[in-house]
Amino acid sequence: MILLDTNILIEILKGNQETIKKVQSFDEKLVISSISAMELYYGAIDKAESKKLDKFISLFEISHIDTSISSRSITLIRTYAKSHGLDIPDTLIAATAMVQGCKLFTYNIKDFRFIEGLVLL
Repeated sequence: MILLDTNILIEILKGNQETIKKVQSFDEKLVISSISAMELYYGAIDKAESKKLDKFISLFEISHIDTSISSRSITLIRTYAKSHGLDIPDTLIAATAMVQGCKLFTYNIKDFRFIEGLVLL
């Protein structure tokens, strides 16, 4: 499985053909974190955009936060928040990928590259 980071979803929504082609080239199942869904809705300008997001988000399976993801996220915060500036949404996205056994497709490699055991695309 491949977990798509929020920045990838934003590029798809903007119509970035390079990103769309890359995502379409994956043979693995595509999933998104509930955190990414929240970030997209939070950034919506109005109800019309939020309605558009309903359709877009429904194209993906959403991986929701559970006890395992929460526990892994706490470990990541303890390990990397102060030394690398890792923030809470990114810890939850990274923990989701790690617990679910997913690779993380992101354009923000610098935000995640130091996390041991996380596979980035």
